[in-house]
This record gives sequence, structure tokens and C-alpha cells, in this order.
Amino acid sequence: MRRVCVYCGARSGRGDAYLEVARETARAIIARGYGIVYGGGRVGLMGALADAAIAAGGEIIGVIPGSLAEAEIAHAGITQLHVVDSMHARKALLTELSDAFIALPGGIGTMDELFEALTWRQLRIHDKPVGVLNAGGYYDPLIALLDRMLEEELLPASTRRFMIVGNEIDDLLEKLLA
Repeated sequence: MRRVCVYCGARSGRGDAYLEVARETARAIIARGYGIVYGGGRVGLMGALADAAIAAGGEIIGVIPGSLAEAEIAHAGITQLHVVDSMHARKALLTELSDAFIALPGGIGTMDELFEALTWRQLRIHDKPVGVLNAGGYYDPLIALLDRMLEEELLPASTRRFMIVGNEIDDLLEKLLA
């Protein structure tokens, strides 16, 4: 089965908007016949993503470091849960199990995962598509920063093109899975 890795956090964000983004993302991925790989938690955006995937009858695989299994409250109801030794092992297994990557709005953990996926793509460690769901313009400042890096010739144009942007999940999936 082909799978999409979704980077998202253990926090919910302000209000319910980001929770609904996570749920819509899960439903859209499952409706296309893909499985989901994610960080393995049952709280915050991770929990909303996992619960929606389960409700849609889809495959959802979690990867969580043992040190976070309690803090992020590992989800017991998912298809498969891998408990690994470190964050490095988590990111490596997320990459190994996935065919594409999507970052939802999130904090520094989500940014770390997103930038590692982009860096590994630049270094040709993988050739999988990497996207951000720019829900409500959340990623506008990051997009502007990358464009500034490009203008200042600190980022090659080829690397800038690796980050695929969509404002709606269906639009982003069309671009990623084409």
C-alpha cells in the first residue's frame, strides 16, 4: 500500500480550525486509497488525524520514540504503532514507510520534520514529494522566507521547488500524487 506521511503536532492550536484541517486531511488521503504514517500520538492534531483515519476505515501507522510515548500519549487504536529509540529513528522510519510528505500547521517539531524531509530531498537521500498545507495562510511567512533565500541566492531554485504548497488538501494531494 502507498502511504502519505503527515507531520502534525501534539497540540491542537487555537480554536477548532486546525483540528478540522487534520480530520479533512485524513479523510482525503484515505478516500484516495492511501494509508497514513504519522507521529503516533493520540492528542492534539495527531489524535484528530488518527481518529479521522480510523473512522474512515483507513490504514494509519504511528512512529513514536519511547521517551514520548507517555507525553504524547501513544495512540492504541491505530493499525500499527512503532516505538523507536530516538527522534532520529522516528524520522528515518517515517521516511522509509512513506511515499510522500505533508506538513500541517504546527510548531517546531513539525518544522523540524518538514525541513529534514526537504533537506533529504535536496541531498537525494529520497526523491519523494514534500508539501505543506497552507491552511488559512499559515505557511505564508515560511513561503516568503524561502523566496527571500532564493532572492539572496542562498537557496537554489531547484531546492525551492521541492516544497509543494496547497491551500486546500485536495489541491495539495493533486499536486503531490500526480
